Amino acid sequence: MFGAERTRTLLGPVDPARPAAVAPPLVSAHELINRAGTTEMVAGRRRVSRTRRLVLTAGMLAVAAGAVAVLQPFDRPSPDVPDGPGSTAGSVLVPVSYQFDTDPPDAGPHLRALAGKIKDAEYDHLGGRYMYHHTKVWGDPVMTSADGRHHVAFADETKVWQAADGTGSQINTQLEPQYPDQESRDYWQRNLDSRPAVDGAAAPAMIPLPPMEFTPPSADPSRLRELLRVEYGPGAASKEVSTIYAQFVIPRAARAEILRVLADVPGFRWRGQVTDRAGRDGVAVTFDDREHDAQSLLIFDPKTGELLAHERLTLSPVRIGAYQVILDAAWTDRMG
Repeated sequence: MFGAERTRTLLGPVDPARPAAVAPPLVSAHELINRAGTTEMVAGRRRVSRTRRLVLTAGMLAVAAGAVAVLQPFDRPSPDVPDGPGSTAGSVLVPVSYQFDTDPPDAGPHLRALAGKIKDAEYDHLGGRYMYHHTKVWGDPVMTSADGRHHVAFADETKVWQAADGTGSQINTQLEPQYPDQESRDYWQRNLDSRPAVDGAAAPAMIPLPPMEFTPPSADPSRLRELLRVEYGPGAASKEVSTIYAQFVIPRAARAEILRVLADVPGFRWRGQVTDRAGRDGVAVTFDDREHDAQSLLIFDPKTGELLAHERLTLSPVRIGAYQVILDAAWTDRMG
């Protein structure tokens, strides 16, 4: 979820909206991702240019989870939606179920142990001109009712092919609407005329990406601490980990060092074994941001140390504010 300033920085002199002033969003949507560039919709008025927002959409997420229910993977029907994913009604998002739901231990020792035993990922033995990422995101932008109580957003599926100079292509597909709770789903079903609809007839277009400076993260601990902004705490570090994993194909040495850097950041708690939103086994850490009534969640592959997902939840009431799932990352010589 890129903010205006991050997007402008990435686009640099080729930014067509560089001279334009960007107004703040009208609705905070629980300060989604600690206001990490989230742009929202109010009463049906979209406040972002979707094409502009998509460029390197991976930067993004911030989102978390921490309750006690089993997730429905993307390719399975939702139990409360007869037609499953893609239906008009949409689905209610369910938080991740944690192995350690109460009194979770400090994450530091577990992250260091994970860093010491991770194996090569499939892409560690492959090469190609383009970094490929396949992600699914919900929570950017969010449409909120006039009373601020009911929320809906469409899930976005994005595929990005990006070369070392930043050029490449991106395809974005808008999927089904999803809701943070049943009350929101019921409200928007009663007010369908106020909710934007998916254009199922429109084929997703391949969007060209402009050149930009692109520096992959190294395995140097001091550089990683700066890149992950650990001086600002675990909330900022969670967001930056999500950003770099959705932009770069991270080699094994850097993956291990990222885990060690996070292990030294006070505030992360170990949640143990979890199942991510795509049905994959993972291990998770969380950070409770009591000041903003939010929780950040990071899910890692227990074998390779890759980031699988990043989510953010409100704590009171407990419900999902946004999520990003990294479905695939690879090197390739072909686009599309």
